[in-house]
Amino acid sequence: MKPSHILAALTAAAASVAAIAVAQTSSQPANLFPYDDPAAVMRGQALYAENCASCHGVNLEGQGDWRSPNENDRMPAPPHDQTGHTWHHPDLQLFAIVKYGTAALVGNGYESDMAGYEGILSDENILDVMAFIKSTWPTPIIERHNEMNAAVANQ
Repeated sequence: MKPSHILAALTAAAASVAAIAVAQTSSQPANLFPYDDPAAVMRGQALYAENCASCHGVNLEGQGDWRSPNENDRMPAPPHDQTGHTWHHPDLQLFAIVKYGTAALVGNGYESDMAGYEGILSDENILDVMAFIKSTWPTPIIERHNEMNAAVANQ
């Protein structure tokens, strides 16, 4: 995917998520995932089990040896718990990865088994799945992730 297409995809994701974020009441608007909303977390847990657990693990543990390419030269699904790198990315980027797929964001012929869920999950569903994932992280990881989101929002 050309850089201009990646920018367009991120801009569309930003507009979509921004509209949802404005509609939400949150003490920290830089955080898009409602990880402190028990109803959102419960919805997200069910959606995760249906759509994500087959690759990322029932307990968010990811696939074995997730840091090394597998036999098809693609990266295995990483864990979404605190041992993975999910929390190293701001909410907007995570949202775009789930919606459009990793290959669409990386571009340049990159291949990934992480397909986009646009047309499968609504934007609200994606936010709920990510809320569930984030709700499982230890407090220090959540705090670091929130700080990253705030820094990105202030750019």
